[in-house]
Amino acid sequence: MHASSLSFRLAVLFVIAGMAMGIGMAMTQNHALMPAHAHLNLLGWVSLFLFGIYYERRPALDTSRLAMFQVVLWSVGTVVLTMAVAAIHLGYHAADPVAGLASVLVLAAMMIFAYFVFRPARDFAPGPAAHLTPAE
Repeated sequence: MHASSLSFRLAVLFVIAGMAMGIGMAMTQNHALMPAHAHLNLLGWVSLFLFGIYYERRPALDTSRLAMFQVVLWSVGTVVLTMAVAAIHLGYHAADPVAGLASVLVLAAMMIFAYFVFRPARDFAPGPAAHLTPAE
């Protein structure tokens, strides 16, 4: 599996979970979990989908182990952060250090992504391009 495929698949799972959270809050008229809902949708749906587009447009990067690790690290951080933020907003302030640790995981994953974005274009080394000749 490529990093883009994993990003897209996880993004869809995260948005389904985020929508379910939103529907649950609407049904109960209890919006205490709105910050966790927002984190899940922004980090899980939007960011992962954007990562997938970026990786898909760079085939050499899409197949790299570091890109796959970045997606997995981001996803684990997102799940843990969402759960910790939910716990905090439900009154379990002991989850503060967990949220802090998860934030560091997400930051580390973003630093890896930043490395991909800012490294020189020559490092992307696309595979050999097919030589096309015009039809006669």
